[in-house]
Amino acid sequence: MNILLEFFVVTFRVLWAFVLAAAKWLVRPKEKSVAGQVCLITGAGSGLGRLFALEFARRRALLVLWDINTQSNEETAGMVRHIYREMAEEAAAAAPGVAGDGEKDVPPHCNLQVYTYTCDVGKRENVYLTAERVRKEVGEVSVLVNNAGVVSGHHLLECPDELIERTMMVNCHAHFWTTKAFLPKMLEMNHGHIVTVASSLGLFSTAGVEDYCASKFGAVGFHESLSHELKAAEKDGIKTTLVCPYLVDTGMFRGCRIRKEIEPFLPPLKPEYCVKQAMRAILTDQPMICTPRLMYMVTFMKSILPFEAVVCMYRFLGADKCMYPFIAQRKQATNNNEAKNGI
Repeated sequence: MNILLEFFVVTFRVLWAFVLAAAKWLVRPKEKSVAGQVCLITGAGSGLGRLFALEFARRRALLVLWDINTQSNEETAGMVRHIYREMAEEAAAAAPGVAGDGEKDVPPHCNLQVYTYTCDVGKRENVYLTAERVRKEVGEVSVLVNNAGVVSGHHLLECPDELIERTMMVNCHAHFWTTKAFLPKMLEMNHGHIVTVASSLGLFSTAGVEDYCASKFGAVGFHESLSHELKAAEKDGIKTTLVCPYLVDTGMFRGCRIRKEIEPFLPPLKPEYCVKQAMRAILTDQPMICTPRLMYMVTFMKSILPFEAVVCMYRFLGADKCMYPFIAQRKQATNNNEAKNGI
């Protein structure tokens, strides 16, 4: 094709992409069904992972829950089973007609189950072994939600090397291992969905959490490159969604504060709100979701403004040292634990 003609075609497609994106803002796309599909969630024992599990359970997905904490993971599984039971009871109550012996005709049970696995996603061998168990005991995974995350809570020069390595392994490297474990079958079937739960700190950074920002930037880069690879391979049946929330009130960054005059306009996100927004994006095959939407503007401004202008903006918002109170709290808690244990 003549390059000039191709240029006009590409320009039209780019403009059409803007039109389609605008249309989705005005007309909410229909959500796809994940009923009966195997959904694996890492870090499912608490926080956003637990909420994702409950949301997928309400949509009748078959859940596989991974977490390093066995007890909390089982607690999440108990909540999922409760949802399954409620849905089964509602289905039985809504079953039409009465059988000849006077009992209601109950529709066949959908056989929804939840499986739990204790897995340290920061260890490659543990991920691959657990993935093999999942394939044998449950089946192939259709929806992979890479959600597990940790934070060290130390300034760079005060952070032990092993904690830096741990942050990178769990928040970034684990995405490689889980994806390599489950992507081959998705490619074979040309069907699946990979969700990367990153952070707004994977799009722009702040002081004091260098290891966390680096790990989330890595997760974002991995996800974007993977998305392009799937497009290049023309595997349009495999969808990807990048989730980048602002500070979420899960306790992970307890103590983090921006400027007090600004905070009422940009408070920490409620975990339930964050997950509901992410679920809407996942079920409508949205490639990326930032919450709140202001994060799109912050990312755009960071991309076009000179660095010193970004610094001025950060200082005005109180975002330049927003992590310092959080780090101070973590340090105090560590000192208290050491004193209690006589260290």
